[in-house]
Amino acid sequence: MPVEQYRDLLSDLGVDVDRHAMMMNKAYEAYKKEFFSQPNRPKAMEYFDWFMSEIQGKRIAEINEIRKQNKPAIGTFCIFVPEEIVVGAGGACYGLCGGSNATIPDAETELPRNICPLIKSAHGFKLQRTCAYTQSSDFIYGETTCEAKKKTWEILNKHHPVHVMEIPHMKRKKDLDVWRDEIKSFKEHIESIIGREITFEEIKKGIEIINEKRKALQRLDYLRSKNPDIIPISGKDALFVIQVGFMDDPIRYTQKVNELCDELEERIEKGISVFPKGTPRLMVLGTPFAIPNWKLHSVVETTGGAIVNEESCIGHRYFKDNVDLENVNNSQDAIDALLNRYSKVDCACFTPNQPRIDKILKMYKEKQIDGVIYYTLSFCHTYNVESYLVKEALEKEGIPCLQIESDYSPEDVGQIKTRVEAFLESLTFKKKAEEFKNKASDVLGS
Repeated sequence: MPVEQYRDLLSDLGVDVDRHAMMMNKAYEAYKKEFFSQPNRPKAMEYFDWFMSEIQGKRIAEINEIRKQNKPAIGTFCIFVPEEIVVGAGGACYGLCGGSNATIPDAETELPRNICPLIKSAHGFKLQRTCAYTQSSDFIYGETTCEAKKKTWEILNKHHPVHVMEIPHMKRKKDLDVWRDEIKSFKEHIESIIGREITFEEIKKGIEIINEKRKALQRLDYLRSKNPDIIPISGKDALFVIQVGFMDDPIRYTQKVNELCDELEERIEKGISVFPKGTPRLMVLGTPFAIPNWKLHSVVETTGGAIVNEESCIGHRYFKDNVDLENVNNSQDAIDALLNRYSKVDCACFTPNQPRIDKILKMYKEKQIDGVIYYTLSFCHTYNVESYLVKEALEKEGIPCLQIESDYSPEDVGQIKTRVEAFLESLTFKKKAEEFKNKASDVLGS
């Protein structure tokens, strides 16, 4: 990673440049080892490989050029942030570092050990000053989706400005009224940073840009599972493409995802698959995958399985819905349209959350999935508790499910691999048994 090229900028941002350089170089070497060893990768992945090499370099320079123009730069940990408002104002809205085990010991000087690793990792990056995205942020957007996050924001605010948005945990009219006011407050807070009002035309433009971004990701999601015999891109590559979407310029990113999708369509037409025919097709449910958390995908896809969908905040949950601009004529209409879209997010923080279970069952059938992995980060109580209801629904439908709880440490890789191997063997046996049963029925029928 070309950190030296940006040393002065990083230093001005308050980054611990030497420690940052060491961590980024290790991260890039890990990326090359994980990704470049995959056979038959799409050529369009070259852009995303380049982005990884510049993830804390050129992209940071771009964000700070935006800030020089008095436009907002907002860091976030959650998909409830109405990024359309930020982008409409000409700013940058991006995810912050939070997927590394290396920063957790620092975080545990202020946070308890028994909370989720994503929160600790992100807090540790701030304490270390090794995430240039955090250091570039005018403020960090926080939300109230879990108890650990809510209290962490109070501590993080001692180190960096944090704006907390209340996300109600029910979706009654009175809850949605609170949520609407929170979106207005978010807009007003950005206006206080840039010193001017954000116009309706700007909000509308931001909505159009992010809608196109989500459409591109919907297209990628469809192509990953379109053909039952042809998987044109690995789950790990597809996951990284989605992860990049939380950091890259949205217009450029949309173009590059669509170029990748063009290539995937050609691959499907030509019968080019990165996995052999008959490879078990898996869907992953649960908590998000922040860079560089590729552990589960790496284990699955080096053990004989293929991941074709992530029902996750960094996945389908993020891009499944767009903002409806029909009959949107002013800023209030736009805020109402944003509320309508964001209230469809089926995070496990909501109660009740039956729409999530219904969606999972529908996706399983549509994407011709063989089995499901329910993945949770350690101490993520919302997704851990909700897994009972999800697994109950899956069992009722006869859908195979493996539950895995993990963190960012590499120590449990062997254990996870053993469990995944056994799960894949059971799926293969189930498929062969069904094929035998169908052949027997045909013979008896004739």
